[in-house]
Amino acid sequence: MSRNKPLSEQSAALEKRLKAIPGEIIAALRPALLKSGDEVADNMRTFAEASRDTGALIDSISVTAPGETTPAYAAGGGRRVARENQVLVTVGNENVRYAHMVEFGTSKAEAQPFMLPGWRTAKPRIERRIKRTISAALKRKKSDA
Repeated sequence: MSRNKPLSEQSAALEKRLKAIPGEIIAALRPALLKSGDEVADNMRTFAEASRDTGALIDSISVTAPGETTPAYAAGGGRRVARENQVLVTVGNENVRYAHMVEFGTSKAEAQPFMLPGWRTAKPRIERRIKRTISAALKRKKSDA
């Protein structure tokens, strides 16, 4: 079982499997990924509404499409390029550097989670969407062959 392998071996095995995915399937997956990223971002905005002060936090939630670069100052401390099979949802910009404090709280403020609930709410529907998209692309690929 792969759980007993070191993380570096697991990562290498996953990268090998991902590189084996035909380009047509990746291309078919892009719209589903973007729709899923938008759904997560919308959920996060809805949950963040409870902690609205100026609206700057909500406005800083963004979706980065495959091949694009995340905004400066986004979560993770900087810019990152989304891979061809990724959509990244980030929170923060040059003026909003406190999303993690809202999400997890501080010694002086209660946590007001919006990121994790936004993801957890969307996850089952996203998984179904991705599976349907891949299945449909595989069926088209088989029928074209």
